[in-house]
Amino acid sequence: MKINFTKMHGIGNDYVYVDGFKETIPNPNAFSEFISDRHFGIGADGLVMILPSDTADFRMRMFNADGSEGKMCGNATRCIGKFVYEAGYTTKTNISLETLSGIKYLKLNVENEKVVSVEVDMGKAILIPKEIPVLSDLDRFVNEAITIDDKTYNVTCVSMGNPHAVIYCDDVDHLPLETIGPKFEFNPLFPERINTEFVQIIDATTVKMRVWERGSGETWACGTGACAVAVSSVLNGFCKQGEEITVKLRGGELKITYNEDGTVLMKGPATKVFDGIIEYKEA
Repeated sequence: MKINFTKMHGIGNDYVYVDGFKETIPNPNAFSEFISDRHFGIGADGLVMILPSDTADFRMRMFNADGSEGKMCGNATRCIGKFVYEAGYTTKTNISLETLSGIKYLKLNVENEKVVSVEVDMGKAILIPKEIPVLSDLDRFVNEAITIDDKTYNVTCVSMGNPHAVIYCDDVDHLPLETIGPKFEFNPLFPERINTEFVQIIDATTVKMRVWERGSGETWACGTGACAVAVSSVLNGFCKQGEEITVKLRGGELKITYNEDGTVLMKGPATKVFDGIIEYKEA
């Protein structure tokens, strides 16, 4: 079967986007694993399907590079906003998007009929361990010590609809992320696995991070991860609530605000790379 697709990225967090209004994929888990391979497929951090919704303007399903389905991807929400507007599915600049972690609200910044950036209301950060989930009886899992390979790390856990563990360090550029990332991801403390962010504080409004995403490995950006880092940085006293925080990732920058009411706003670009058609034969 031939499947039409669009390759897009949010500051380097790249996915293959399939228009579910026109295309049907019988087994998206296997298709995501196939197209994500950077040698034998298209090459991506995963698959995003853009679909009709009964409860919002549009619906998204996202799949990681290993074929597992994720609940939410912040960078993908911005790309979906760009896709549906530029494809003519909507003329609105404020749209709602159904995800497995609830409805997200997007504000599109349009210039010359093109979406150049998107602000997403990511909803409230979840801090209760059992809801993240983390196997802990604490009220919050903030700056708690855990041991990996005889080394102790102080970890703060946040969910933005998907689980994140945030660790602070002095130098994110020279971390052996390929080695430590999987050890956090598959640690028994995290029953649904975990996305792990390693963060370097630059100043009171700027942080730098690298991310190991469950199911995909290191990616160049993670929108929900950047939101979790902003929330964690406020909880740990590095940044102030209500102030915009610049999060520097390998693929670019996101602007995150952790509001007083607990909601998190994310601003950033969305980029279309190319359209294509791929021949796919299900194994």
